[in-house]
Amino acid sequence: MTRTRKEIDDMKRALITGITGQDGSYLAELLLGRPEYEVHGLVRRSSSLNRQRIDHLFRHDPGLRDRLHLHYADLGDASSLSMLMDRVRPDEVYNLGAQSHVRVSFDQPLYTADVVGLGTLRLLEAARQLNESKPVRFYQASSSEMYGAAPPPQGPATPFHPRSPYACAKLYAHWQTINYREAYGLFACSGILFNHESPRRGESFVTRKVTLGAARIKEGLQKRLVMGNLDARRDWGFAGDYVRAMWLMLQQEKPGDYVVATGESHSIHELLELAFSLVDLDYRDFVDFDPRYTRPSEVDALQGDATLAREVLGWKPEVDFRGLITMMVEHDLELARREKHAQTYPGP
Repeated sequence: MTRTRKEIDDMKRALITGITGQDGSYLAELLLGRPEYEVHGLVRRSSSLNRQRIDHLFRHDPGLRDRLHLHYADLGDASSLSMLMDRVRPDEVYNLGAQSHVRVSFDQPLYTADVVGLGTLRLLEAARQLNESKPVRFYQASSSEMYGAAPPPQGPATPFHPRSPYACAKLYAHWQTINYREAYGLFACSGILFNHESPRRGESFVTRKVTLGAARIKEGLQKRLVMGNLDARRDWGFAGDYVRAMWLMLQQEKPGDYVVATGESHSIHELLELAFSLVDLDYRDFVDFDPRYTRPSEVDALQGDATLAREVLGWKPEVDFRGLITMMVEHDLELARREKHAQTYPGP
């Protein structure tokens, strides 16, 4: 369907950093499912494309493709962000881009601090400048890792105690977002998101490592699964549910900060037990411990209190822990079967 010039001008423009990541892809789907949105995504230049999570959006109907635009920019480059903000002039900005692997942040602390911490500040400053000429709403992806050593349950009043370079950088970005709201009147919100997963989660993250490992072991493609701390407890939800909370925050009359969580906590042992049971295996027969996969400073237990999000946003998760892991195992079983078939019947 061809849109008129007025219809195009009246559309809401959303800018998403990290659009090729797990959360960015689900958020892009959510926004494109609403006909009033035009979505712009920030991507970094690299020698190879990493767009498999959003490829299906470009294969959709032409009307959908016409409302999705990708732009080269980088959270490490303030000038590229300012130029992008001026070119797109978005109504909503969702900052989801980050070096988001906690264990990796110990190995790359300076890079993590630059992209996660200063990258957010660069984007906030670009949004502040745009806000002088037109209203813009800003969403910051804060993290439950900021709570770190604070005992559960963790909610809006819980003191922060970060335990990794990633968590420290996220906390810096979180307070800068609050500062820009209070100092400049920017409509800026932070979602303190607890662990959220999906079949699109990167394979080095613990949930996906477990579900893919269980599937590959079931299909005879892998013999062992090497893990770190099995006693850590996390509040795991479905990423597709959590991006809905992001959008709801920017639809409110007043900006604020919200915890987004299921309110349940499960150990890595429980994760392993459930994932392997779904393929009729006992994880204890296949899992090895390696201290290299532990963190220098561990976060023992995270469990979020999302009461404010339920009461103000009307948000609640729709997928429970068992449903999430079942979804991921079924997806990874299909991947493993394809891999096995390709090995058995290689092409020419």
